[in-house]
Formats: sequence, C-alpha cells, structure tokens
Amino acid sequence: MTSFREVIAAQHVMLSPRRKVTNIVMLSLTGVMTLLALVPLFWIIGYVVYKGGASLNFDFFTQLPRPLGMEGGGVIHAIEGTLIVTLLAAVFAVPPGVLAAFYAAHHPNTPLGVALRFSTDVLSGVPSIVIGLFVYAIMVKPMGHFSGLAGGVALAILMLPTILRTTEEMLKLVPHALHEGSLALGAPEWKTSLDVLFPAAFNGIATGLLLGIARASGETAPLLFTALGNERFSLSQIVTSGVQSHQSIFQILGRIVDQPIDSLPLTLWKYAQQPYPERVQQSWTVALVLMILVLVLNIIARLWIETRARQLRG
Repeated sequence: MTSFREVIAAQHVMLSPRRKVTNIVMLSLTGVMTLLALVPLFWIIGYVVYKGGASLNFDFFTQLPRPLGMEGGGVIHAIEGTLIVTLLAAVFAVPPGVLAAFYAAHHPNTPLGVALRFSTDVLSGVPSIVIGLFVYAIMVKPMGHFSGLAGGVALAILMLPTILRTTEEMLKLVPHALHEGSLALGAPEWKTSLDVLFPAAFNGIATGLLLGIARASGETAPLLFTALGNERFSLSQIVTSGVQSHQSIFQILGRIVDQPIDSLPLTLWKYAQQPYPERVQQSWTVALVLMILVLVLNIIARLWIETRARQLRG
C-alpha cells in the first residue's frame, strides 16, 4: 500500500516542472513590467537633458534675463525665488504639520483627531490652483500687491497634508514599548515625544518633508495668483542696497518677501509659451535645472539619512 509520504512526493515531482515554468514566466513578466515603468522616466530625463543641455552654461546661473529677442542671459532670479518661496513654505508648514501629526498619532479616535485626518485627506485632493485663489483672496487682495510671502503661504498649504500624514504613519511604526517605557520612567508626554519618538521616526519624517518640498518646488498654478513673477528680482541688489542704507536685517528680509518673486516652474511656464526661440530653448534648460535641483536635494537627504542610520547602529 502506497504511503502518504510517497503520494505527496509523487505529486511534488509532477507539479515541480509546472511550478518552475510558472515561476519563470511570472518573474519574466514582472521584469518586463518594471522596464516598461522605467522607460517613461528615463525617456523624459534623457529628452530634457538633450534639449536643455544646449543652453546650460555658467551665465545661466549668474545673470538676469536679457530683453526679449536677445540671446543669452540667465535665470538667477528664478533660482533665488525658488529657494526663497520653498524656504518660506517649509518654515510655515513643517512645525504645524509635525506637531499636528503627533496629536493625530497619539489621539486618533478623539473628535479633533478624526477631524484632523479627514481635513488632511480633503486638503490633499484640492487642486493647487484653488489654493492659489484662496491665498489671493485672503492675502494678495488685502495687501494690494503680489509677494513672495503669499507664494510661500500657498506652497505651505500644499505641503501640509504630505508632511502631516507621512509623519503620523512614521510615528505609528515606532514600537509602543518605547513610549510606555519612557512614561514609566517618569518622563512627561512632551519630552517622550521629543526625545524618544521623534528620533526613532526621524528618517521617515525626513522623507515626508522631502516629498512635501519636492511637490512645492514644482508647483506653478498657486504662484500665478500669489507671487506673480518678477524678472528683475535680484537678491544681491536688495541686500547690497539695504546694507548701504543701514537697514536692519528684518527690514531687508521684509523687502525680499514683500515683493513679486519668480520661481523656476513659473519661469518655465512663461518661457515655454513665448514666440521667441531663445526663450523656448531656455525653458528646456529651466526644466533641466529644476530636475537637477530636486534630484540633488533628494540625494543629499538620502546620504545624510544613511549616515545618521549608521551612526545610530554604532
């Protein structure tokens, strides 16, 4: 009489070739699908490098735009503007986003926690142009002029949902024993959050911050109604004139953020629709610079996170 083990072994021998074929087919299929998913990415990167590399030179990073119809010039005004509005957005969005995430992670079932998560989901689905119109109504119109400050507020609103939800999810991944152990040793809730939970979840939180900054740095629509654009913006001239006039640092900062300002996505949008070939060519170079800026930011952050992780492991 055939034993049970012999029957199982016979079935295994019969099924083994079919399983191997199925495994090979599925691995091949997933590999092909992965390559298909990567093709658009490398296609876009390659085409932007090909089209934008022709006008990429040192002057492009150090000079203001030249009059229409003239070749040359640069986009230093847009680079400075992008850094300024992104920095303003980070200052406005990171502290409330991280603090709200701590509350949502520790009090998820309270009325405020439920309302916070629901509002975040709704806000993440609002079109960016609607946010631009909102900031225009509450800031630009009462102030009477466009400004980098209004642009920073608009981008901060866009960054908030990404920062809040990513930080909340990272805090939920921290072992609850760490939280309980800190409280059991007598540490107050705020010190536990600051000295125990935040360092443990910092790598994930930093990733969320980068995602929020990357989204904000590539937005155009909100800035059309808030920052507007300014091809004559020069950070060095503002600082130099302020120092010569013996203005305080706060007065200089006020002049910087209280006037129309440009950004790389906004400049790209304006240049791409102009009838001048040199401006259209520069729009490709602007796209290349914006792509490099986001890529370098992510690489630096990843290297820093990996270095910190190795230090924590000892």
